[in-house]
Amino acid sequence: MSEKIVQTAGRDQLGGFAPEFAHYNDDVLFGENWNNRDIDLKTRCIVTLVALMASGVTDSSLVYHLENAKAHGVTKAEAAAIITHAAFYVGWPKGWAVFRLAKEVWKDEDGEKEEQHGGLFGLGQPNDAYARYFVGQSYLNPVAGQSGVNIANVTFEPGCRNNWHIHKAQTGGGQLLLCTEGRGWYQEWGKEARELHPGDVVEIPAGVKHWHGAAKDSWFSHLAVELPGENTSNEWLEAVTGETYNALR
Repeated sequence: MSEKIVQTAGRDQLGGFAPEFAHYNDDVLFGENWNNRDIDLKTRCIVTLVALMASGVTDSSLVYHLENAKAHGVTKAEAAAIITHAAFYVGWPKGWAVFRLAKEVWKDEDGEKEEQHGGLFGLGQPNDAYARYFVGQSYLNPVAGQSGVNIANVTFEPGCRNNWHIHKAQTGGGQLLLCTEGRGWYQEWGKEARELHPGDVVEIPAGVKHWHGAAKDSWFSHLAVELPGENTSNEWLEAVTGETYNALR
């Protein structure tokens, strides 16, 4: 006998606030619609995944439906093909957003665990708030901040780098980079780039124009320590050109 879909999220989360909505969610959408056998559950999962992707939904509800799709037979290869195909129609950025979630859902398929990145302090979340200041995908994992010294683990995928930028301060300020994983680069304006490896330390005084990021063939992580100062700020400038970056070995 086919598995019956049972959902209680509506009553669990909204039963006291919106009981009618909870009823429609649990009893009608999932209770009746999802248990209709005119199409099989795997197909229904795929349709739902594409519909949510088209709508730009990338929150926990999409994670639930990705997990549901996996539970009903959608393989990692099929999920990748579905998301790629849909991205041509609904938008490439939506494809990227869904792939970030799908990679986590299918990472243990066939007993193969995704290679972990982020070093000792962990990968964290996609650095979406600062994505416009990066070429490629970066990740941010805050480590400390309550003491007045902000420390975050920043991870760059291969080829990713941030724009030229300047840490400004009336007094003090600047940044300290403590390299923890992979191979990367640091460069100050008008100087040769410096290759970075785990254990390397970079001291960046306030007022110095610079950039840093991963090598073309390696993930790279560093702790970014914001040094205390008065009236500190960060000025983001132009992107590092492909000519400048690709000249590095």
